[in-house]
Formats: sequence, C-alpha cells, structure tokens
Amino acid sequence: MAGDVLSQNEIDALLSALSTGEMDADQLKSEDTKKRIRAYDFKRALRFSKDQIRSLTRIHENYARLLTTVFSAQLRTITQISVVSVDQIPYEEFIRSVPKMTILNVISVEPLEGRIIMEVNPNIAYAMLDRLLGGKGEAGNKKIEDLTEIETKLLRNLFDTTLDGMQEAWSSVAEIFPENDEFEVNPQFLQVISPNEIVVVISLNVQVGDETGMINLCIPHVTLEPIISKLSVHYWMQSSKKEPNDFEIEHLKKRIHIAEVPVIAKLGSTEISIQDFLALGAGDIIRLNTSVDEPLTVHVGELPKFIAQPGKAKKKLAIQILDEYQRGDQNYDR
Repeated sequence: MAGDVLSQNEIDALLSALSTGEMDADQLKSEDTKKRIRAYDFKRALRFSKDQIRSLTRIHENYARLLTTVFSAQLRTITQISVVSVDQIPYEEFIRSVPKMTILNVISVEPLEGRIIMEVNPNIAYAMLDRLLGGKGEAGNKKIEDLTEIETKLLRNLFDTTLDGMQEAWSSVAEIFPENDEFEVNPQFLQVISPNEIVVVISLNVQVGDETGMINLCIPHVTLEPIISKLSVHYWMQSSKKEPNDFEIEHLKKRIHIAEVPVIAKLGSTEISIQDFLALGAGDIIRLNTSVDEPLTVHVGELPKFIAQPGKAKKKLAIQILDEYQRGDQNYDR
C-alpha cells in the first residue's frame, strides 16, 4: 500500500521483477495512479486546516478548565469537563446528530458575525437542574417539553455564567463579547446558517456527580473567517514574542487606575457560641474585642493596608488614615 516502508529484500525483489519482465513499469505506474484517486464529497469540503483544528482544540481545552470551575461553584459539587473531539462537518449533519428535543443556547459573539450554538444533552442538563434545586444531581425521567418557566430560567441563568469563560478562552486570539440570544429546545427551529455550510463541532464530555453527558459547541466557518489567520501556529508564535508597546502600557495603566476595589474599616470582631447566636434577639448587644480608643484596620480588597481612626465628616461617618498597616505589628491585627 502507498505509504508503507519497504524492506531491503522487498526492494531487491521489486527491482528483480522489473529487470526480468515479470512486472511492467508502465503497469506499476498505472496502478500507483489508481491508488492516488480517492472520492471527494463537496458537501463535506474541509474549510479548516489541521493547524487551525489544533488551535481550536487548545482554546477549548482551556475553556473546559474554566467551565469545570464555573459549574463546580454553581452546582456545589465536583464537575469534570474535557474535550472529546473537534470535527468539521456540514451544519445539516450537526442538526441531525443532536436529539430531537434538547437544550440549545444560541450565542452571539460580537464583533464577529454569525452565532454559536451550545447544545447541552438533556441527561446532563437535568442533572444540573436537579443540583440547582437542591437535589443530588440525578437526571430522572423528566422531558424537555415539560420544563416549567422557572426551570427554564434557572438553566438559562446557569449557561449565562459560562460566557465569561468563553470570552477569556478566546482572548488570546480575539476579543469577543458573547451574549446568549436565544434558548431553544427543538433543533428544527434553528436555522442559523445554510444546511451545507461547514461548521466546527467541539464535543465536551461533562460529568456531574454520577451523571455524564455531552456539551457540543457548533461554530460556523463564516463566524471565524475574519480571525481564521490567527488560528495558525505561526500567529501564535509571533504573538507570544510580541512585546507590549507604549500605547498598550499606557492603556493598561489607565484601566488599573479606574479599577474599583472595596475598602472596609473593621470596627472589631468577637466569638460567641452557637447557642448564644441562636438566642440573639432585638435589643441584644454583642461586645467586640476592640476598645473604643484603639485604631481601626482598613482592608483594601481582602488585605489590611492602613491604620485609621473613626470620626465624622459633613455629618457622615468617616475614617482618617493614620499610618500604613505593618504586617509584623500584631497589636493592629484585629
């Protein structure tokens, strides 16, 4: 067969057959030409190169890790997500491959044209819904068409939380702003692109507790066409070596300067028993472990940064910064 490596003995035998006339060289060329002819289905024209498919795989492996964190936090249980396959097929074939009734999120990705479809298998969608409602995460025998408005809203809100991870996963290639436009259950009602248009389908295996299922992302080629060149290894190697210019550095500084962080002045803390906590009522007083003449610790974010004293400014409660917080000074660590 073409592509096989011949041993030295096989090469010698082939040369001997040609020299003795047992095998005709023209016949050998004809057979070799026949082997090179293969059927080509124009409906399944490959629009993505292997290099671009590998880049899409890397992007969605990162997305799978982000989804693992998001779903684990939202569902309050261990969730495992991994990329199973990345294939390019006609849109019509993708629609035929999904169940007749399933969970379909239609996502716009501005500034790119077109929309992405996130199809969630009903089995894993029910397990997620059961966890959201306080259950153990069992799929049950519920049907998609029986979903109530509240259940539909819960699922839509859950999948909305995945959009930030999608934006972050694609940030190395392009800045997109995903937004969930539609929530459908019947794939026959979706006509995002023409049936023969090529799409790339990323299949993610999802495990929530004991339940497993698939999440399929369908991305049309026309959606990725403006950034298709950025999916090559050559672009990734160039971008990885690119140093930020003065404009980018100045822009980053401005973004940092306007970033908002919480500033909290802690009056003090104390400890009480569960029994005392349950017995608390209106009018009860909780004594703190801080004296009224001691300074307060000011936290920026979650870190103590300053020492301050309480007071008033224009009839409003205020604090006056006295000094920077010294981490080695335990007297102020309240």
